[in-house]
Amino acid sequence: MKIELDHVKCIKETAITIRGSRRRITVPSEVVELLKLKDGDKIRWVVLNDRTISLTKVK
Repeated sequence: MKIELDHVKCIKETAITIRGSRRRITVPSEVVELLKLKDGDKIRWVVLNDRTISLTKVK
């Protein structure tokens, strides 16, 4: 998948925490602000065959 940098708002990296069956991931503050996420909002993860991930706010 080729990404045009003119279409990119931000690029961030985070870590995942796995403890037993619990999994936690931190959403970068820039992503929270850009998607206008608030407590209780849901996000949708779409994983493509090439392992590219799309993350969107569920309306």
